[in-house]
Amino acid sequence: MTLIFPMKSENSSFVERVYELSGQNVYKCYHCGKCSAGCPLSHLMDIMPNQVIRKVQLGDESVLDSKAIWFCVSCFTCTVRCPQGIDLAKVMEALRQLVLRKNGDNFDVSKMSEEELAEIPQIALVAAMRKRSS
Repeated sequence: MTLIFPMKSENSSFVERVYELSGQNVYKCYHCGKCSAGCPLSHLMDIMPNQVIRKVQLGDESVLDSKAIWFCVSCFTCTVRCPQGIDLAKVMEALRQLVLRKNGDNFDVSKMSEEELAEIPQIALVAAMRKRSS
């Protein structure tokens, strides 16, 4: 599959990196919101899954600072509901990989606030640690 960029911009390299890691063409998303509506953890996210995709489309690397990418547990509800067939779980994983690579390939749970640790489902931490150790 070929990734076609609507406009070449200085931020398109970010979109290209996400595409290389995930294999997903984020430009197919037309923001119907089904991914966000179905996500069982969206109420804990600082930005909704469809907003994550939009930031990636725009080449906005501030999405890497979002807590939403860490709350995703890859349950594939968003993937099943997406009418465009975008595997959002793969996009979230690609974003996590970019953060880990940028930050020296580490994830420090001790840097999370007590409120975040109290709210985050245990399965999210388990999933993050599994991804970190694999």
